[in-house]
Amino acid sequence: MTYLAHNHKVVPTGPSKLLYLNWPIVLLLAAIASLGFLMLYSVAGGSMTPWAEPQMKRFALGLAVMLFVAMIPTWFLRNVAGLAYAISVVLLIMVEFFGSTGMGAQRWIDLGFMRLQPSELTKITLVAFLAAYYDWLDVKKVSRPFWVIIPVLIIALPTYLTLRQPDLGTALLLVFGGGGLMFLAGVSWLYFGAVIGAGVAIVAGVFRSRGTEWQLLKDYQYRRIDTFLDPASDPLGAGYHITQSKIALGSGGWTGRGYMQGTQSRLNFLPEKHTDFIFTTLAEEFGFVGAISLLALYVAVLLFCIVSAVSNKDRFASLLTLGVALTFFLFFAVNMSMVMGLAPVVGVPLPLVSYGGSAMLVLMLAFGLVQSAHIHRPR
Repeated sequence: MTYLAHNHKVVPTGPSKLLYLNWPIVLLLAAIASLGFLMLYSVAGGSMTPWAEPQMKRFALGLAVMLFVAMIPTWFLRNVAGLAYAISVVLLIMVEFFGSTGMGAQRWIDLGFMRLQPSELTKITLVAFLAAYYDWLDVKKVSRPFWVIIPVLIIALPTYLTLRQPDLGTALLLVFGGGGLMFLAGVSWLYFGAVIGAGVAIVAGVFRSRGTEWQLLKDYQYRRIDTFLDPASDPLGAGYHITQSKIALGSGGWTGRGYMQGTQSRLNFLPEKHTDFIFTTLAEEFGFVGAISLLALYVAVLLFCIVSAVSNKDRFASLLTLGVALTFFLFFAVNMSMVMGLAPVVGVPLPLVSYGGSAMLVLMLAFGLVQSAHIHRPR
């Protein structure tokens, strides 16, 4: 094996880096993605097309992206974090003028061979830039007002651009992901108390603005809130998605109806069965046992990320790993809460299981950052 000593640190170099990958995370990601392939095959009626086969190709590409990023030294990632953030913001601005529209929202840039959703990329570049910022900043200044305002503005810019698309789900993930990293970096809890108070005031303002000239949300977003509070009020309209989702979840019981035997998905009662609501298909076919097994795989990924971050003496690498883990957690926690009726339907995919190109590739890139931090940690 080849090693390089630098500033009293010893890190692997060359092909030997592959031996220092966090292999449990790689295997867990492959297991989760494989479960996704099975579900996409099922919802297509026992066919590899149109969803399972493209998803498998994307995961293979994602693995290559993860390995490539894993080989990049952490110091380089730290140096380019600001540039990556700036590029993602420029892409969000380009969506405003040149973006393609789908399902009533303008969120994508058509590259010909694929449609890129810049807001997905921003979730990771935001985390990386904030990690670099707090690595640069003196720990004693972390909670001083001036140095708190800067990351707030860093979070606010892409959040505003994402809300304009409109994409409330991703905007919320940006806020929670960025805010969570600020907390992990050591920002005083008093600021978060003030934000929670402001949040309550904003929620009150959102409801008071409904039907006025200064209405703060789109009409469909208000309908989602109404549906969340009382799905039975419109079971065949705005409440249809969540009503059918709950039926599918309940019909699965403890062990499920059996693979490819889910009536809600196979009879097309369940909308968006291959994307946002794929978890309900899994729960119907494999029951509580299948649902809790997937959740256990997600939690295991989080635990390995946390152990890697805690054992890493590099502040940037540690914060980067925790930031990716937090973003990953928000993905599956929000999606599962959404399809179970515990949170409003905001269009957040189930990581590595829901069909989608941008989300899959960006998530694998994010875990490439985690792997880089793990490989290049001081030894």
